[in-house]
Amino acid sequence: MANDKLHGKAAGGDPRIEILLVGMNGDLRGKQIPLDAQKKIWAGGVRLPSSTQSLDIWGDDNDDITGLSLSVGDPDGNCIPDKRSLTAMPWAPEGSMQVLATMHEFDGTPSFMDPRAILASVLKRYEDRGLTPVVATELEFYVVADDWRDTGRPSPPKSLTYQGEPNGFQLYDMSAVDALDDYLQTVRAYAKAQGLPADATTAEFGPGQFEINLLHRPDALAAADDCIYLKRIVEQAARKHGLKSTCMAKPYSEHAGSGLHVHASVLDRDGRNVLDANDGEPTRLKSVCAGMLQTMREAQLVFAPFANSYRRFQPGSFAPVDLTWGYGHRGTAIRIPDMNGPAARVEHRVAGADANPYLLLAAILGGMLLGLDNELDPGEETTPSHMPENTTKLTHDFLTAVEAFRASPFIADVFGEPYRRLYGDTKRKEAIAHLRTVSDFDYRTYLPRL
Repeated sequence: MANDKLHGKAAGGDPRIEILLVGMNGDLRGKQIPLDAQKKIWAGGVRLPSSTQSLDIWGDDNDDITGLSLSVGDPDGNCIPDKRSLTAMPWAPEGSMQVLATMHEFDGTPSFMDPRAILASVLKRYEDRGLTPVVATELEFYVVADDWRDTGRPSPPKSLTYQGEPNGFQLYDMSAVDALDDYLQTVRAYAKAQGLPADATTAEFGPGQFEINLLHRPDALAAADDCIYLKRIVEQAARKHGLKSTCMAKPYSEHAGSGLHVHASVLDRDGRNVLDANDGEPTRLKSVCAGMLQTMREAQLVFAPFANSYRRFQPGSFAPVDLTWGYGHRGTAIRIPDMNGPAARVEHRVAGADANPYLLLAAILGGMLLGLDNELDPGEETTPSHMPENTTKLTHDFLTAVEAFRASPFIADVFGEPYRRLYGDTKRKEAIAHLRTVSDFDYRTYLPRL
């Protein structure tokens, strides 16, 4: 793609650098600084209120329930950039850059509210044991027409409709890929410009729904960075083409939801995959499955962080509703694609595309480590012809997931008690607001008859 096409209308502007913090909802907030003034970034001279990372989905700091904003003077924190995450910003004026940062207190300690710091603390536990997680993510998302602000609802791009109705889309359908090829070419060009390890792109079940796979990384923090950057890429590419991308877990009632699947393995100090069964009993593979399953209900709020997320968990869909594991079984919560050799790994299939990748990986890797440390057993395998009896189910209810999170010792251990309280209380407010909202369904179904 020609350079002027890559940078689009912004190509003639002044280059800039953006320093970005990750919020609790996976949102990016930060500052835009002229490129010739970037020294202040590397000198640790960029500050933002510490409460920036406590903002809820509406942008409210919830000081009345968290006491982290004006109650304590809304103090600043230091935004310390991670140079490894410095990359191009190909939709902006040529030469523009972006870098992810971690919020620190002025005594040098990472903020308890920073999702990158939370994941880093989990990775330190692996490091202390001489272990290194290897992680890859698979992101599903929808591309929708840009009239959503006027209609209040998503609709497929016109190239995927006939007389205004979705038409002709099928799983892995290359014609669906071809219909949005210009958009997908821009996504690939942006990913290449950023050095993002993007691999295959496939059309999924829904109209305008795609999946992009990112290659595995022996650095889970970098893998989460890749994922957050990919979310930004698909949105910026959509803007360039007069479209919108969405990582809502369930944007359409009648079409498939979008997931964020995670593949993970673990290396020892010598680079050997400790999950490799070597053609024997996959004891450690089963232990990491058990750890994830044991903690899954408590961590479901991380995997499904919004009210809309729970619409994705439906029987008969590819979003699991039972706490199950199996070999090669895409209907289970935890799938084992391979049990032998370097590719031995687990696939976590519960999270929606709306999950914060840092918190997601922290919860998954925390569960895996619990399983390894305690040599847990996951119980019976689920197969297409056999479902174990009395299987525990995931909840379909947002508030139930909130309360499980708020009461969880595992969450307090992995995320820290202050973050368990902050995240849990903030999400509880959101869940109650959802419960209090009378929906169109209520009016259509009940008002005419009651």
